[in-house]
Amino acid sequence: MAQNATIYKIELSVADMDRHYYETHKLTVAKHPSETEERLMLRLVAFALNAHEHLEMTKGLSTDDEPDIWQKSLSGDIDLWVALGLPSEKVIRKSCSKAAKVVVYAYGGRVAQAWWDKVGTGTARFNNLEVIAISETEAAALTQLARRAMKLQVNIKDGDVMISVDETVVYLTPEPWKGAA
Repeated sequence: MAQNATIYKIELSVADMDRHYYETHKLTVAKHPSETEERLMLRLVAFALNAHEHLEMTKGLSTDDEPDIWQKSLSGDIDLWVALGLPSEKVIRKSCSKAAKVVVYAYGGRVAQAWWDKVGTGTARFNNLEVIAISETEAAALTQLARRAMKLQVNIKDGDVMISVDETVVYLTPEPWKGAA
């Protein structure tokens, strides 16, 4: 028998001083049975880093042809495609052809670095691709924040990210591996 998704109710307050974006988003997020809490929390951080009134969580892991997060224009074009993990060069190529901007948040420590060493050269030609690495220790620290119902505060300044739930605070310094042109 298949396991059901676990539902998380999140109030995500974003204070992004770099983009002058200050908003609270009420999200209902389904955690796929094969998804870890670390990945779920990284999805929320990726959402906060790209927060916009039209940004949406997608079906994610349960659908191959959708990213984890996207932003569509009013005409239905994909303005932003956000993926987590270590997608293949083929998946990156398809994503870059479908969206105006693609952001990949890579995590996994040395495995992520080996992935980037492999696909980095082949993806250099994509001017709409941005790749950002989250360190293994920082990603793992996010797990301690996970709650089924949570008020998550994310502050972003000079590229540094502070995430807090209740009295627990985690700091991230996302490392850009490739910037969009």
